[in-house]
Amino acid sequence: MNKHFTLPYEGGLIQDNLPAGILHSYEKIWTKVFDESRPASYEIADLIVNSINSHKDGLFRLGVTTGSTPISLYNELARRCAAGLVSFKKVEIVSIDEYYPSSKDELQSRNHKLHDALIDKVDILHENVHIPDGTVAQEDLTEYCRQYDAIATGLDLLVIGVGERGQVGFNEAGSNDKTRTRVVRLPYASRKRQADNFNNDISVTPDKAITIGISTMLSAKKIVLMAWGEGKAAAVKAIAEGDIDSSCPASYLQRHDHISFYVDEAAASLLTRSVAPWLVGPCDWTPKFVRKAVVWLCQTVHKPILKLTEKDYLDNNLGELLEKVGSFDSINIKVFNDLQHTITGWPGGKPNADDSTRPVSATPFPKTVLIFSPHPDDDVISMGGTFIRLATQGHDVHVAYETSGNVAVNDDFVLQMIDCSAQLDYAQKFDEVKALVDSKVPGEPEPRALLNIKGAIRRSEARGAVRSFGLNDNTNVHFLNLPFYESGGIKKNPRTQADVDIIKDLILKLKPHMIFMAGDLADPHGTHRVCTEAALEALEQLDVKENPWIADTHVWMYRGAWMEWELGRVDMAVPLSPDEVVKKRHAIFRHISQKDIVPFPGEDSREFWQRAEERTQNTARLYDELGMAEYQAIEVFLKLY
Repeated sequence: MNKHFTLPYEGGLIQDNLPAGILHSYEKIWTKVFDESRPASYEIADLIVNSINSHKDGLFRLGVTTGSTPISLYNELARRCAAGLVSFKKVEIVSIDEYYPSSKDELQSRNHKLHDALIDKVDILHENVHIPDGTVAQEDLTEYCRQYDAIATGLDLLVIGVGERGQVGFNEAGSNDKTRTRVVRLPYASRKRQADNFNNDISVTPDKAITIGISTMLSAKKIVLMAWGEGKAAAVKAIAEGDIDSSCPASYLQRHDHISFYVDEAAASLLTRSVAPWLVGPCDWTPKFVRKAVVWLCQTVHKPILKLTEKDYLDNNLGELLEKVGSFDSINIKVFNDLQHTITGWPGGKPNADDSTRPVSATPFPKTVLIFSPHPDDDVISMGGTFIRLATQGHDVHVAYETSGNVAVNDDFVLQMIDCSAQLDYAQKFDEVKALVDSKVPGEPEPRALLNIKGAIRRSEARGAVRSFGLNDNTNVHFLNLPFYESGGIKKNPRTQADVDIIKDLILKLKPHMIFMAGDLADPHGTHRVCTEAALEALEQLDVKENPWIADTHVWMYRGAWMEWELGRVDMAVPLSPDEVVKKRHAIFRHISQKDIVPFPGEDSREFWQRAEERTQNTARLYDELGMAEYQAIEVFLKLY
């Protein structure tokens, strides 16, 4: 299962032979950018292994973190230990934090997670493992933290991930560079983020934690920071390029003399060398990269494309673009036409029309279209208007819900549904289901019988949504229930060939001309990304010689409720009328279990439909500001191939 989704190359900074001082000229912490998290983890593993093997005297003291960020790193360290490439017998591991109160036997504790991810997989001696004790009596905490700080001070190497708000450990916004190991009270926003470790139940999520402080971290001889996924992009920008600010605690680490930052392309997406590489050095000016630069220039000088002047280009460091590509006015016209040609009201192709400048060919018509939806509502949230347009224009549209989405259903909603059944003389079922709910243990998988009920709720909602705009929910709706998702908890099982085979069988059955997939990059281990990588793996495994129709199958990527493709990357833009926006909203409303409760962590309290509408309306506004026609909303897509 090696397929890992990355965006196609579309030009950018030419880094070959570029002096490091120029490459990192905007960075206060030099940052290494990788295609994705695994090769970055391998390089960090090289650093750790070489440091351990070259250490001469005493124990090598390694500071570590938990969470999703170091998963691939720990897997690689365990593999190398098993292969005899490194031994941890002379290594001392120091974990940076723990919930309080928390027992090491609790599945959601940092102690348990670190043992499960790394400690139990390497040959480290038990006495050389140090993890904050979440069971220390409250009256003894101050002295305990003082003693633990002595252990955590002066580490040989500290390897830690950063949070979406620039947290390190449980050093939240407001922490300063004088802090040492201590007990901190977790603010509501932090507890809400941590609640995914406690079945999304904030009432049982600890409100305190033990964490080493910023000053303790700065005492390490060497520091490695890690961040994966575009959800960390704003934090990476602030840490690597911003000023030191207590609202972003990791920014204090800029003061360390031996620190490096490892990020993937998605996490680096807001760095200057990604947003405006022409400010850093020479660039490869592909057509899409030219468009990216022109859109950036328009937004910088607040002008539409056709009003840009030569002075605008020169004043904003785009002289190389004029030298390499042509005059400013020819670039303006070319980019204007290029962007305008992405707009189409016929996302499946317009029959009997000249398609030479359209994003989708006119033939064949109608097309067989397959929409992959990671959860049972991503289809209507992310591309509901285009979905409706494809169906009403006569294409054979199928939607495949890749996971059950069962863990996202609130227990109270289940009881409400069962209570409705109780009113119809099925009262005994309410008591049975209530007993299932009461039997749940925080951090452990939910009872399978309860998950089955929740999965049925999500399926009924998905059927209702697509029925609302005329799709046949018996023949054109497919529930794949991919096995990786069915762990019963937030942490999922690894993706395997079984997941890929289920997707492959559906593709072979339908032989689609167009496939739509989620293109979210927020979490390397998140459900959206895992589903997309499984689907891409399935396509890759299909032999073109045995299935020649695959050569004419095109894959289109949509985004989720939070992010949108930058206009420089867009291949197709589907405008929505006010009525279509309302139809899309009503389809989202059919997912009643997801309405009003905002089930996922984060500081955005809006519902999915509100986020989706603002996203598509903002995209329409951007097109308008660039000089295109004004629309109510626009959904945009990237053509993968």
